Amino acid sequence: MSVTTTSLQTSDAKAVRAARAALDHRRRGLRALLPFLGPAFVACVAYIDPGNYATNIQSGSEFGYRLLWVVVLANLMAMLIQHLSAKLGIATGKSLPEICRDHFPKWLTYVMWAFSEVAAMATDIAEFLGATVGLNLLLHIPMLWGTLVTGVVTYLILTLDRLGFRPLEKFITAFVLIIALCYVVETVFSKPNWGQVAYHSVVPWLGNQAAVLLAVGVIGATVMPHVVYLHSSLTQNRIQPRDEEDKVKIARFSAKEVAIAMSLAGLVNLSMMFMAASVFHNTGHTGVADISTAYKTLTPLLGPASAAVFLISLLASGFSSSAVGTMAGQVIMQGFVGFTIPLWLRRVITMIPTVIIVALGLNPTETLVLSQVVLSIVLPMPVVALIYFTRRPDIMGRLVNRRLTTWVASFCASVIVVLNMILLYLSFGGSF
Repeated sequence: MSVTTTSLQTSDAKAVRAARAALDHRRRGLRALLPFLGPAFVACVAYIDPGNYATNIQSGSEFGYRLLWVVVLANLMAMLIQHLSAKLGIATGKSLPEICRDHFPKWLTYVMWAFSEVAAMATDIAEFLGATVGLNLLLHIPMLWGTLVTGVVTYLILTLDRLGFRPLEKFITAFVLIIALCYVVETVFSKPNWGQVAYHSVVPWLGNQAAVLLAVGVIGATVMPHVVYLHSSLTQNRIQPRDEEDKVKIARFSAKEVAIAMSLAGLVNLSMMFMAASVFHNTGHTGVADISTAYKTLTPLLGPASAAVFLISLLASGFSSSAVGTMAGQVIMQGFVGFTIPLWLRRVITMIPTVIIVALGLNPTETLVLSQVVLSIVLPMPVVALIYFTRRPDIMGRLVNRRLTTWVASFCASVIVVLNMILLYLSFGGSF
């Protein structure tokens, strides 16, 4: 028996056995939840990717603590959307793109696939650039070589999938915990005003057009279309339910996991912003608008250790989110049009735009903003489709949305659509 086969059987089979024991009430408490942890932690990486770094740092440096409530709002919406995506995979045994292909006209499926591929590529640009910038600043690797290093590292991460679902889940979760630990350290260094953090996390404020643009950008950088598709794939066949009752139990465990993972991502985003507020805004550095400037400003203000921790978290974010983005691209293609390409080829194709951007010497921050505009155009499609399918009892069975859930999800979708329209309007020169 090969090492690969042995690893797959040992890792995945152990998780499945533990999950069965939990479903049969032979494991309780935290031990019952452990085998179900994984999919939401993979998905939550998209919520702490380099695009979030850029928007959170700029918001905190320019407006201090006053936009923290936007992070809370975005995270609550993301938590509901990811829960619905996970539930769809559990209820149907199919991913959201596969359900779209089954129930939508062929022409619409191809249109959605095309837009979703563009979104996946736009997402990958932001994630790739984040890791590349991190390598450049931390290890002084030239930007062009940094893109190649990032491509190789993320491909190696993705090869863990050959060992089954569990090793890749553990590896990505480790990256999430590294990012979270880095921001615990940054919080100690930055010494935020906790009264201001608590107040502005719940009290809305939008003082001017710049604040509106940044608030919309924070939400646009938080809720990602590719991970809405991906989460349904991560749960679809992970633990095979034996009957409808099993589906209900698995969905309950999944809901708890989503709450834990997304809360962790939300806390990281909050800490990004209040670190920028405490270190930059409160010291008069209100013009910190990109990752490179943040690093260079952190060094004299908090010392090289703080700046190094910041870059380590950025590298963990860039590598892990880029790997997750490639996974999502595979799910999108296979689900919508029914075919796949080799993983190495998709990795090469999706890194080509970033290589071109770096080779041409384009501004990374401006490129990040443009990628967010592209995502804003595409985001409503998967969110609306997800709500449409999860409200249908013929598709979801006992896991169909409650009426209140559908109404709240529809409200979230409406907010996302309106805010993204505002972002597009302001990005193309409009004003209030």
